[in-house]
Amino acid sequence: MMRKTSLVLLGAVAGAALTVVATQPRLVLGSSARAAAADTYRQLNLFGDVFERVRSDYVEKPDDSKLIESAVNGMLSGLDPHSSYMDPKSFRDMQVQTRGEFGGLGIEVTMEDGLVKVVAPIDDTPAAKAGIMANDIITHLDDEQVQGLTLNQAVEKMRGPVNTKIRLKVMRKGQDKPIEVTIVRDVIRVRSVRSRLEGDDVGYIRVTQFNEQTTDGVRKALADLSAQAGDKLKGYILDLRNNPGGLLDQAISVSDAFLDKGEIVSTRGRNADESQRFNARSGDLAKNKPIIVLINGGSASASEIVAGALQDHRRGTIVGSRSFGKGSVQTIIPLGSGNGALRLTTARYYTPSGKSIQAKGITPDIEVLQDVPEELKGRAESKGEAALRGHLKADGDEQTGSQSYIPPDPKDDKALHYAADLLRGVQTNAAFPPNPKAPIPN
Repeated sequence: MMRKTSLVLLGAVAGAALTVVATQPRLVLGSSARAAAADTYRQLNLFGDVFERVRSDYVEKPDDSKLIESAVNGMLSGLDPHSSYMDPKSFRDMQVQTRGEFGGLGIEVTMEDGLVKVVAPIDDTPAAKAGIMANDIITHLDDEQVQGLTLNQAVEKMRGPVNTKIRLKVMRKGQDKPIEVTIVRDVIRVRSVRSRLEGDDVGYIRVTQFNEQTTDGVRKALADLSAQAGDKLKGYILDLRNNPGGLLDQAISVSDAFLDKGEIVSTRGRNADESQRFNARSGDLAKNKPIIVLINGGSASASEIVAGALQDHRRGTIVGSRSFGKGSVQTIIPLGSGNGALRLTTARYYTPSGKSIQAKGITPDIEVLQDVPEELKGRAESKGEAALRGHLKADGDEQTGSQSYIPPDPKDDKALHYAADLLRGVQTNAAFPPNPKAPIPN
């Protein structure tokens, strides 16, 4: 989207890209350009000299590929916190996360005492059909002990090609002997969207990331909640808290689901001809019902695009604490077969009012802070983009520190209850419903 050679993405995930090879015209350089080019080649010669000296004189024989990878990482880490090199495995993992689907079993897992514990089976997946239950402890995978593996290593072993088998040995509370289960892998889709009715009159939609499945998930949630609540529906709560971001096109299409017209976001790169504006198409899938967007210090990038678009258009009221403040766009550029990919910051993005949220974040229309347990008070705050070393500087004053805690039990969630009370008219606030003439928070 940013360039003809690559896809544009946001947040911590990214996708595949196309590479276009073009013939370069022969250039005639002026004296200043020749001097700059000569200086660049001198620096490259310096790198070559250091590389050869390390290869020949280091106390142990180094791995050439690791030296090159470390050099590339060093170059990119000197740019900003979001530019980096992805080795082939990291690139594949990122593509799986972006697609939101993979060959696997369909269980959410964690690590406990060196073993894999099932948090929950995902509905209508091979694991659920095979009878895997929450709190099951997986001790063996195809006769290999899980003890000693990291969680990522165990997950990688459970994933695999569709229609292949894996044998699990499971310990279950109340069972004297381990249970052995053979499961055939199938296509598993990551649920980036969950929804439910709060009471019988408020639709709640939680978006955890922006992958290729997200927009379809939001559309389905809107249709399901509208059908369930019928005429009782007071409005929607869109929960983007602790959502780290994802795909730019998904942030645009999710925003578009709630907007009938107008600009959603613009991106501006180093070159003026790379600037782009993205506009909403007609059709508000929420049918003009009131919307409250929940954000906090963990809401970043694509989440901030959605919150900023709805706030600037006065389509939604933003409730919670200030967002993370990641206002940049990354492009993923594959580096050829087996060489991984380059993740490069290529643009800043701006909300419809022309505001950059880089190192500042989205300021909520209504601030609601949670009651944080004493033992978590040192870990309940996100320092934000402005605290990252080497971050792109803000336009104006930077902001650091914002609450990122969400109570595990919804009954303790002050922001959620406040939003529902606003929609039901139990609570009142001048910021709800949004006033089209009110100034936009900075």
